[in-house]
Amino acid sequence: MPPTDRPREQAPAHAHQRRTGLARLWHATGHSLAGLRAGWGEPAFRQEALLALVLLPAALWLGRTWVEVALLVGSLLLVLMVELLNSGIESAIDRIGPEWHALSKRAKDMGSAAVLLSLLLGAGIWLAALYTHLFSS
Repeated sequence: MPPTDRPREQAPAHAHQRRTGLARLWHATGHSLAGLRAGWGEPAFRQEALLALVLLPAALWLGRTWVEVALLVGSLLLVLMVELLNSGIESAIDRIGPEWHALSKRAKDMGSAAVLLSLLLGAGIWLAALYTHLFSS
């Protein structure tokens, strides 16, 4: 058969790639919830999520404007998001194999550093809001 200039149609690798519209959104939501359940299995994520639940009401008390409340709540969500990404990186590296490799260590260390930076940013935002709330008139 002679070659053609037309691209061949390829079947999607996964059934969910054929879904569109609300069906795709429904199934994507299921995958997202599965990711949250997997994250809940990580002790660090659980600790940060429970801390976020405790701090959410404090954000309403501490924030003087809706922008401040959004920054306080957003900093909590950022920590959770970065922790989920870090756990995903660690899981992918662990799937490759148990043996030590410099690139695996580097990936895990960088994920851990991202979590640390998100925690420092969150702490800075919360301390600034607390200072403003207590010492500004």
